[in-house]
Amino acid sequence: ITIMIPDYFKHQEGSITICNKDGIIIYMNDKSIATFGNKIGQSLFPCHSEKSIEKIHALLQGGSNAYTIEKNGLKKIIYQTPWKDDNGEIGGLIEYSFVIPFDMPHHIR
Repeated sequence: ITIMIPDYFKHQEGSITICNKDGIIIYMNDKSIATFGNKIGQSLFPCHSEKSIEKIHALLQGGSNAYTIEKNGLKKIIYQTPWKDDNGEIGGLIEYSFVIPFDMPHHIR
């Protein structure tokens, strides 16, 4: 039985990039491709500094990383986290990048 799953991320406003455990990009949504060019099938390591590569290797062992950046007059939140395969093993990383307001409200609930 083949189950077709819609690409829920394809047209998201934010950039979504997914790599496997070897750092090979296996998915990019439209925003990610528009931002970085189509890098599917390529290694993400040449696009990063030595410090970032060390962080990526650490994330592939577990844990998540979140931070904000300012680039081209926009503030973005970056969230990087491992994804797991059907056996619960880390299969790679997923990175979300979304534009956020400079004066973004913060609520305590």
